[in-house]
Amino acid sequence: MDFLQNDDKQHYTGYLQVDGYAGYHKLHCNLVVCMAHIRRKFDEAKKAQSKSSQKTGKADWALSQIQKLYRIEKQIKGLPIEERYRTRQEKSVPLLNQFKTWLDKSAPNVLPESLLGKALNYALNQWDKTIRYCDDGRLDIDNNRSERAIKPFVMGRKAWLFSQTANGANASATLYSIVETAKANGLVPYDYLVHVMEKIMQGGTEPEQLLPWNVKLG
Repeated sequence: MDFLQNDDKQHYTGYLQVDGYAGYHKLHCNLVVCMAHIRRKFDEAKKAQSKSSQKTGKADWALSQIQKLYRIEKQIKGLPIEERYRTRQEKSVPLLNQFKTWLDKSAPNVLPESLLGKALNYALNQWDKTIRYCDDGRLDIDNNRSERAIKPFVMGRKAWLFSQTANGANASATLYSIVETAKANGLVPYDYLVHVMEKIMQGGTEPEQLLPWNVKLG
């Protein structure tokens, strides 16, 4: 999202898969909350309870339910969009309804400041956005693929510290986006960038033709 210009942020109306950060609520688009973030909070609650020798029944139940949802996603991976949508409506939605009923029942009986309480309330607060992936077969249950893509430069920031100017930060973000999109489209980043630079120097090529999903390298 950081790669969009201000005008794009105001007029973009598609889907954006994110975590529960409140800043995203200012955007005028369809937010989809990543299920992996829901799962992560219940996993943290389970580990904390295990260390304190407490029962882990509630956290275990939530993780088991989420695992069932992921099992469905594994089954429909690579299927046509319409089939993904149909299967989710048939199998995932009932599981999600069970999950929501359980959340509503469990939250009032758990201390809000405990890790389990935070996991329950996070899931409830983000619920409408969490289940939105079932509305469109093009969507994924989480954005782990994107998070894996940005991990190298997120780790690198600890060494780079910061960009000296806003323009420099924007240029870096744009370059990272292009490189990772090239990877996602099966291109070798170096070969792709060389191809783009050569086409720009030759002239006569529309920018749209140089986007990673429009480039085929032999």
